[in-house]
Amino acid sequence: MKQPLFRGSCVALVTPFTQDGVDYQKLEELIEWQIHEGTDSILICGTTGEASTMPDAEHKKVIRFAVEKIAGRVHVMAGAGSNDTKHAIELSQYAQSVGVDSILSVTPYYNKTTQEGLYRHFKAIAESVRIPVVLYNVPSRTNLNINPETLKRLSEIPNIAAVKECNLAQVAKTRLLCGDNLVIYSGEDGNIVPLMALGGMGVISVMANIIPADTHRMAEAFLQGDLETSRSLQVKTVNLVDALFCEVNPIPVKAAMNEMGMNVGECRMPLVEISAKGLETLKKALAEYGLI
Repeated sequence: MKQPLFRGSCVALVTPFTQDGVDYQKLEELIEWQIHEGTDSILICGTTGEASTMPDAEHKKVIRFAVEKIAGRVHVMAGAGSNDTKHAIELSQYAQSVGVDSILSVTPYYNKTTQEGLYRHFKAIAESVRIPVVLYNVPSRTNLNINPETLKRLSEIPNIAAVKECNLAQVAKTRLLCGDNLVIYSGEDGNIVPLMALGGMGVISVMANIIPADTHRMAEAFLQGDLETSRSLQVKTVNLVDALFCEVNPIPVKAAMNEMGMNVGECRMPLVEISAKGLETLKKALAEYGLI
């Protein structure tokens, strides 16, 4: 039986940028606010953190900075995936060397691979480090799914601890095959309660960037058996989640944070500013939720 790395909400933290690079002062402010608001874990340099636009030196510096500032107060996870197995191993080993608690490793994108290739890719990464590995299954971005049967094989590797799952349709099958040998976290803010109803332990969340306390409460209430509170919070976030994904993540969430006065800067190209229509949708949802 593998123990959860965290229970509750892990924020997939944005990376605040300036024209010159990363705004480290703002990044520290975001980390402190997340911990103050009750976030259970922080993911640095994930998709929402725009790691795909970070040169390795910058990527590594941000991971090291986050580890130093979090200083063991909550679980820290680092995005260290790549569609190049060798590169993923290098990033994973670096993350381990600076003290992250776990790494998040995405399915290979663009070049893709077979299910056997997925198994060998993640096995090689896991065997290159001692810390827990969280698999990231996001077919909408990679056009590649980790099938439940492959997750079963991967769960037999000792330090492959969990999956960030965006494919709700296969969660029951994964639970059937893996049992307690693979922890499941929701990768979709709109499916936190449904996934937890199938045995999930929480969420790796985009909306936690703007509502960390409510995201934590939603997951925590479920874990404590308060299903009505958990369900009501999930329903309350429907319009907000729709707005946060009205355009490619993290365009809307960064726009939302800027509307809320957090001043996290713009996304990096090829991501652009939110459209006028998207901003109107976003502002309406933020106002309905009481955030602006």
